[in-house]
Amino acid sequence: MLATVAQTPSQIRLLFPGFITATLVAATAQFLSEHYGAPAMLLALLLGLALNFLSEEGTKTAPGIAFTARNVLRLGVALLGVRISVDMLGALGPGLIALTVAGVVATVLFGLLLARLTGRDWRFGLLTGGSVAICGASAAMAISAILPRHEKSERDLVFTVLAVTVLSTVAMVVYPMISAAFGFTALESGVFLGGTIHDVAQVVGAGFSVGQEAGETATLVKLIRVSMLAPVVLVSALVIRAKGLGRDEGKRPPLLPGFVLGFVALATLNSLGLIPAAVAEAASGLSRWALLISIAAVGIKTSLAKMLEVGPLAIALLVTETAFIGAFVLMGLHVLE
Repeated sequence: MLATVAQTPSQIRLLFPGFITATLVAATAQFLSEHYGAPAMLLALLLGLALNFLSEEGTKTAPGIAFTARNVLRLGVALLGVRISVDMLGALGPGLIALTVAGVVATVLFGLLLARLTGRDWRFGLLTGGSVAICGASAAMAISAILPRHEKSERDLVFTVLAVTVLSTVAMVVYPMISAAFGFTALESGVFLGGTIHDVAQVVGAGFSVGQEAGETATLVKLIRVSMLAPVVLVSALVIRAKGLGRDEGKRPPLLPGFVLGFVALATLNSLGLIPAAVAEAASGLSRWALLISIAAVGIKTSLAKMLEVGPLAIALLVTETAFIGAFVLMGLHVLE
């Protein structure tokens, strides 16, 4: 016990340079985002990629960057639970809730199928399909945390976050025009935007550009997709464990990832009304910063040259998954009319 306590200050000194570096990159990305309008996640990634030399073996920042990319990420995902509550489901009918959930499940399965058909690794299919289906960069990082590690893990994560962020930004501009072209009501526009755009910030931007009701509905539908993060990650972890897909690392993956437990626990407490609004708001803000800092660290850990090796087929796969969930929700709205 005393030995552990004695080691704590030395561990902090070891990890601090890398952690503070990632934090500074995240703060810079946030500043640029607020002043120039670009997504903070995208900027954090790009700035991180430019600083890849700081993660090279032997540098003082390398241990802290590795720690931040993995552990701070999990904290951020767990804290997302404070944004979820059962009450929000009451604002939509069962048909629209079923459409939203079905869109998530179908897109994850489609991602796995598409990866198999194109000769990509199943991990890449789950990573991209889950990020498109659920909540973009946040989902990509959560799913990456439970996937068996391999030499291209960081590259695939950075590529996926970068691609879904760009696609989400494009969708924020284009999808409201598609909604208008179909003559959707405010409710239908909100369901379409919230059910198809990847990242929460872009959903809010697109929804409220249509109108107040559309914006509120889009945000609600998006949060339902976010609530699917825990079951998708949990089921994926159980399947990986049951099939022994993670044994190449020398140990089985955990039966229930700790950050998923944290997500579910916070969502449950929030649903029961046990988390004060001020605390929930603070935790939500901390979650956003934790995810931003961790994606900056992931960017720093990744070589741009290696990321470009992913190839045009991977880009086509993500675009196809994005088109799939868009078409799925459009058809669902047509059926429910």
